[in-house]
Amino acid sequence: MILNANGTIYHLNLHPENIAGTIILVGDPQRVEKISKLFDHVEFMGQNREICTHTGFYKNRRLSVVSTGMGTDNIDIVVNELDALVNIDLNTRTIKPGHTSLNLIRLGTSGAIQPDLPLNAFILSEYGFGLDGLLHFYNVDEGIVETGLTKQVLEYFSWDYNVAKPYIIAADNGLLNLFDDKNIYRGITVTAPGFYGPQGRQLRIPLASPEFNKQLKEFRWQNKRILNYEMETSALYALSKILGHRALTVCLAIANRERREINQNYHSAIDDLIRLVLDKIVTIAE
Repeated sequence: MILNANGTIYHLNLHPENIAGTIILVGDPQRVEKISKLFDHVEFMGQNREICTHTGFYKNRRLSVVSTGMGTDNIDIVVNELDALVNIDLNTRTIKPGHTSLNLIRLGTSGAIQPDLPLNAFILSEYGFGLDGLLHFYNVDEGIVETGLTKQVLEYFSWDYNVAKPYIIAADNGLLNLFDDKNIYRGITVTAPGFYGPQGRQLRIPLASPEFNKQLKEFRWQNKRILNYEMETSALYALSKILGHRALTVCLAIANRERREINQNYHSAIDDLIRLVLDKIVTIAE
């Protein structure tokens, strides 16, 4: 574990007192201020590289907003270091005797793959379907991976792709239940390790599996569908579950891949999602 000269954790550049127990994670550093400007009061602001942190109060609830940048590699850094801030004594570099569990809510954008999902749909990720391979670098206890769903995926795809074996992790059920709203779509989210080839986009390099997106769209498990692509959820869910934190992803569908539609002016829609998330998470029991 690396610390900076001022005693802060290395990449986040934070002291333990700089973060709240409930944290909104966003990819875009500029989205941090978009959220924190709705706070009643901001008590801390800090930034290191693409990781920007604002902590303050919204409706008397202390919250933090932290930007992660894009990709599961950044999630590996951010979640491990957030955990270290609350569960490791940075002075002695020893694990604290009591465990602190964080609420980690990712608020992001994604691309829908089902034709019936409208632009600007709010999507809750009941499961993160990881194509990134990050989990395989950790020694994982039983119960972390959704073995039944993962087995179904491997059989359905006759998995022989020359890429990482997929893993599937469930969202925290308590956080999921906060968003019990008929206007929010719920399903499986695919986390890809890139934006182009890993999500079936071809520019000048041919795809190894050009039919993969069609297979994803047609997959069904217990009446659940794969709804969208993004680049962070599987790692967030996996690391959170391993480390004893609660995690949930809620995304705005700014594109529909099947209909070849994209909303490049989605700012008012993301504002609506931000307010929804803020108003939901202040009801979490402390």
